[in-house]
Amino acid sequence: MLKQVAEGVLVHESEFIQSNSVVVQGRDGVLLIDPGITGDEMAALANDLRELGQPVVAGFSTHPDWDHVLWHASFGAPPRYGTARCAASIQDLLSNADWKDRIAEGLPPEYAEDIPMDLLGHITALPAEAAQIPWDGPRVRIFEHQAHAPGHAALLIEDGRVLVAGDMLSDILMPFLDLEAANPLEDYLAALRLFEGVADDVDAVIPGHGSVGGVGQLRARIKQDRAYVQDLRDGRDPDDPRVGPSAALDWLPDVHRWQLERLAQREQHG
Repeated sequence: MLKQVAEGVLVHESEFIQSNSVVVQGRDGVLLIDPGITGDEMAALANDLRELGQPVVAGFSTHPDWDHVLWHASFGAPPRYGTARCAASIQDLLSNADWKDRIAEGLPPEYAEDIPMDLLGHITALPAEAAQIPWDGPRVRIFEHQAHAPGHAALLIEDGRVLVAGDMLSDILMPFLDLEAANPLEDYLAALRLFEGVADDVDAVIPGHGSVGGVGQLRARIKQDRAYVQDLRDGRDPDDPRVGPSAALDWLPDVHRWQLERLAQREQHG
């Protein structure tokens, strides 16, 4: 079911980790951001859009993680954009003969059979200097950064005053670091400063996973995520409910401990 977040901006929430697909209405159709998880779910979303008389005229993937580069034939074959780094990262994966097996290792078993991979990752790279999505609709600004994944992008839908945050600024997930990056902690803090710089232009924030945040939630989530990352950087135990006994998902404390271990290993090896 599509829910309106702002004028011309709608969200579909998946059962899988509250994954959010975002629809931005334009003149002749919609921009579809991070379109969904299961085949049935995406087909239902396509049907909802048909009932609205709104074909998909463009797609966008906020980053190259498998759950953000999926697609369904029912959406048609419009251009599916991503940053140059995002497109390069997923193309590097797809260049391996065993790419489906590699992705399958990380799929949630309860959904694995329902996740279509035939159209996964067919991303058109935008120029490195691209500041907005090229489509015939409301201005959607691109804020590329290197937190969480290569070429991760947040999007600001200016007319709707909505920030689409990709896999950041979640109320249920703590920051997931890109531990393959040279400076994962500083990359994350830099991205949070980037978000802070547009906070006055935002009335709603849509995370890749979790609840849509209303007015004032953007700054609160930036503050919470910054505290978590700074605690990791400074060797403190985070006082963050997302990784404690009340975590929304029982595996999050394990991911938190894994991040701590990886950071400690990086420190030992200089």
